[in-house]
Amino acid sequence: MTNFTYNRLDKDNAAVLLVDHQAGLLSLVRDIEPDKFKNNVLALADLAKFFKLPTILTTSFETGPNGPLVPELKELFPDAPYIARPGQINAWDNEDFVKAIKATGKKQLIIAGVVTEVCVAFPALSALEEGFEVFVVTDASGTFNEMTRNAAWNRMSQAGAQLMNWFGVACELHRDWRNDVEGLAALCSNHIPDYRNLMTSYAALTGNK
Repeated sequence: MTNFTYNRLDKDNAAVLLVDHQAGLLSLVRDIEPDKFKNNVLALADLAKFFKLPTILTTSFETGPNGPLVPELKELFPDAPYIARPGQINAWDNEDFVKAIKATGKKQLIIAGVVTEVCVAFPALSALEEGFEVFVVTDASGTFNEMTRNAAWNRMSQAGAQLMNWFGVACELHRDWRNDVEGLAALCSNHIPDYRNLMTSYAALTGNK
């Protein structure tokens, strides 16, 4: 029997990489509905803010058809490192991007981007090769279709990346509801309608607003 080590996300040792969430590239995403996808990307961004995780933004050839970064991300992280890559497809091939990551001092990288098999998989595999722990946020990453997505997931997971969704990331970072019930609940409620219903019911039962 193989010994298994549960490597949990640690809010004191994690950084978030938002790779190529660009206006042009978002139009290629077909494995998840556009509104749901954008909601998930913003949920990941909000949890990065909530847990005060170092966050790095990068784009690829944004003066070309890939287009500019989604404006909401720029607004959420006005002071974050912003690496506009002139042409490198694999973000890890850009020296400034790697320097920004290493400057955080974190060993756990939470990665999401467009498209999954390229903009997420390439830097994820490169980071794994350099000894980082990689956590791919599947529902904040998108691509052409489910077949392409599944192949990318398999490639990354077989190399050692952990595949999660943004809600799982938030809960694993938080560890214990008693750390901040209202804060995490508000984050979830803002991005999951059913969770808002749950909290509304809770508020009615407890008299909390």
